[in-house]
Amino acid sequence: MYYFISDVHIGYYPRQKERDREKLLLDFLKKIAPNCDTLFIIGDLFDYWFEYKSVIPKDFIRVITALISLREKNINIEYLIGNHDFGHKDFFTDELGINIYFNDIETTLSGKRFYLSHGDGKVKNDYGYYILKKILRNPLSNKLYRLIHPDLGILLASSSSKRSRNYSDKKDYGSGDSLLEYAKSKISEGCDYVIMGHRHKIFFEKIGKGYYINLGDWFNNPHFGKFDGENFTLMPVNQFIE
Repeated sequence: MYYFISDVHIGYYPRQKERDREKLLLDFLKKIAPNCDTLFIIGDLFDYWFEYKSVIPKDFIRVITALISLREKNINIEYLIGNHDFGHKDFFTDELGINIYFNDIETTLSGKRFYLSHGDGKVKNDYGYYILKKILRNPLSNKLYRLIHPDLGILLASSSSKRSRNYSDKKDYGSGDSLLEYAKSKISEGCDYVIMGHRHKIFFEKIGKGYYINLGDWFNNPHFGKFDGENFTLMPVNQFIE
């Protein structure tokens, strides 16, 4: 069984308020353990992530421990970086054995072609973000940022992440859905499933011979995807863990 999650944004709320959403994620990870072959994280697992040479955000230790538990059961985890949790370096790969991807990936599962993308950078007319992404993902920018004391650096990362989400929620991107159009192009190239996040809108539609799925977010109505080798299902997390 293959599982897919996106846009959990752990860390968005103050620590005490975040406990319930964190528990939901932990319960979900525990529930999938018995039959999970691979967990695909399609970006923005954390509302912010920035790691230093010897420091990581302490508020995420329970989530990290749960991921370690999955890896100890030989469950594969593939993690595509989103626009909020881009500050990864080598902690997840070296210490957890989790593959990190800074770009889209294509993979074959049970003979089906999957195209996986967080979806950031594919929304038309978002020129401000295109420029910001180049700055934030620049190795020199990250190296200079790590010169800031971790307490201040993580605080700045958290506050800027919240402002970014507020900006995205209020911005008018015009008519149409750029992610849908992009998915259509990948399906026309032969992909059976295109899976994205980023827009925080649940979507599941057959397009030609393929399917476009947007996993939504974990703020109001958390969903996840699963593929059993034949069929893809999108379902509510709360219903799954009952």
